[in-house]
Amino acid sequence: MAPPMSAGRFLDALRDEGLTVVEVGDWRTHNRNHKGPWGPVHGVMIHHTVTRGTANTVRICRNGHASLPGPLCHGVIAKDGRVHLVGYGRANHAGPGDDEVLRAIIAEQHLPPDNEATTDGNRHFYGFECENLGDGKDPWPKAQLEAIEKAAAAVCRVHGWTQRSVIGHLEWQPGKVDPRGFTMASMRERIAERLR
Repeated sequence: MAPPMSAGRFLDALRDEGLTVVEVGDWRTHNRNHKGPWGPVHGVMIHHTVTRGTANTVRICRNGHASLPGPLCHGVIAKDGRVHLVGYGRANHAGPGDDEVLRAIIAEQHLPPDNEATTDGNRHFYGFECENLGDGKDPWPKAQLEAIEKAAAAVCRVHGWTQRSVIGHLEWQPGKVDPRGFTMASMRERIAERLR
């Protein structure tokens, strides 16, 4: 069981991995902790935003919208590779997912199919939203893919996790398709190489 790292340690971990980090407002205390606990944490979840434009994407991920209040993640990974920190603590990003998937992540084993949504993922995952339309056509620039790799590796490094602790939203919750445009298997390979 891993308690979440402090906001300061999170920031340092991202910078130590070579990322350019943009701190957005009161990100260190902007969270949904009043809705339930955050932690123990078991992994990192990667999403795509279905938005265009970095400023617009960061605003939506920080503030949320009428049916889903923000923050919608901890960090927004922009097309240029910068990571915009918009919240820290419980965030509305993972939603309910499969308890068997969570057990596999904790054990760092092969993921089973996600076929139910019974477990609170917002409690257990760090979340990165990645600026992309999610249509399978919008490109993933090299700088952005490298930033996803580095951000996930940074969190894994602090907690002593392997690449098996990094999943896509589509591997957690039935019906989700994100991230679309690269495979999580290929991203985990990149993360494993970085952690070596």
